[in-house]
Amino acid sequence: MLMQAHETRVQEMSLKHQFAALLASSLTLVLLITTGELKANDPPNIILIVADDLGYGDLGCYGQKNIKTPRIDQLAQSGMRFTDFYSGSTVCAPSRCSLMTGYHTGKCLIKGNGLQGLRDDDVTIAEILSDAGYATGCFGKWGLGEEDSDGAPYYQGFDEFYGYLNQRHAHNYYPTFLYENEERVELRNQVPDEDEFGAGKSSNKEQYSHDLIMDKALDFIKRNSDDPFFLYLPLTIPHANNEAKREGMEVPDYGRYADLDWPEPQKGHAAMITLMDSDVGRVVDLLAELEIRENTLVIFTSDNGPHSEGGNKSEFNNSNGPLRGMKRSLFDGGIRVPMIANWPERIEKGDQSNHISAFWDLLPTLAEIAGEPIVHADNLDGISFVDELVGQSHKQRQHDYLYWAFFEKGHGRAIRQGRWKLIQQPRHSEPRLYDLDRDIGEIHDVSDKHSELVRELINEMNKAFVPSHEWRFPTDEEWIEEQALKKRKRR
Repeated sequence: MLMQAHETRVQEMSLKHQFAALLASSLTLVLLITTGELKANDPPNIILIVADDLGYGDLGCYGQKNIKTPRIDQLAQSGMRFTDFYSGSTVCAPSRCSLMTGYHTGKCLIKGNGLQGLRDDDVTIAEILSDAGYATGCFGKWGLGEEDSDGAPYYQGFDEFYGYLNQRHAHNYYPTFLYENEERVELRNQVPDEDEFGAGKSSNKEQYSHDLIMDKALDFIKRNSDDPFFLYLPLTIPHANNEAKREGMEVPDYGRYADLDWPEPQKGHAAMITLMDSDVGRVVDLLAELEIRENTLVIFTSDNGPHSEGGNKSEFNNSNGPLRGMKRSLFDGGIRVPMIANWPERIEKGDQSNHISAFWDLLPTLAEIAGEPIVHADNLDGISFVDELVGQSHKQRQHDYLYWAFFEKGHGRAIRQGRWKLIQQPRHSEPRLYDLDRDIGEIHDVSDKHSELVRELINEMNKAFVPSHEWRFPTDEEWIEEQALKKRKRR
């Protein structure tokens, strides 16, 4: 039945994809003929690794002193390290929606955590790269569509999927099952308090999901090494298992941190990051072994800032580095994230970029690298940063601004324009303005000195947000009424 459902859905989607592929191919042919560049291409393999809740300061190459990440640091040393790169949101689902579709959270479909998934007519990175002839695989945490929904990865351009569909399920590193494409694969773990999504705390902890995911990802590389492939690796590390409470930093062992005089959750947090670092090294080593390292673009980043969950305290090892805030905050600690791009054939060793960019730029960037025109490019918020990657910074197009909308903690919104960052969190609080060139920690509110700029940025934020049935900010009158109601309930 599942196979029949899949075939039916593929048929329903085929017209959209066939038309997009035909139009894109036609545009490519016209472009190449008119420029006299019709010749064989050698598109790179693309590996996009996204950690879960990894802070700006959690890597050695971003200033971390206590947690060891030598393999990721090597990627930065032999590639390009971005200093001003931002996630799509300060929590999981909207951040990943922004990454996959090329829209900021003012316009993308999913603006908060929950069960909402992508629609059939949403166009993802995977669909674009699939149309460009790439084999596509997703291994890890999806979070953009439930089982047999339009938003499931196998209906959004991925040839192969292994891991978690539901983000709550992904809290549990020792689940009773994972998904392989459309099928549930049973594991040996036992979870007595398992909820309807598979979340809970295992009582026997036999099979560690991260290890299983990495094995599948490495096998995907091996099987597709002769032709271009896109590997999307949204790891669950170092997210906490929230259902395990103070024992939520689940890892098979504490490794080099076992004998340190640290709280148990901090040992677990550090061990998770170092394990992830080692596995990034395994990916790079496999590329070298298969002799495809030089023409493979590896991008490493995180979906939002660090957490203080599962017993972890983000301040213990300075996970947000010089930034203020963490996950669920619109201060830069919640949304500015590590980003490393490594492509030996095209990116100079040891480059550092202060280009201001974000998750929604990845779709147009990867599409350009793959040589695949985007039919709806004029409607996207993302801007390709290929020029920045290949040493043509003087040609790189810049954003007018970056924008975020957030729907937890009293709602909130933020905008960055060059050196300036304006925040309203909660949404109806007074706006605060920061000069990030002089105040990276967002300590000194200078809104009273730049009132005209504040008005301009608020106007831009008003234009950037597109309300929907599911997502809209309360009006001033609704906000006042809501606060009055809360006040009466407290009496």
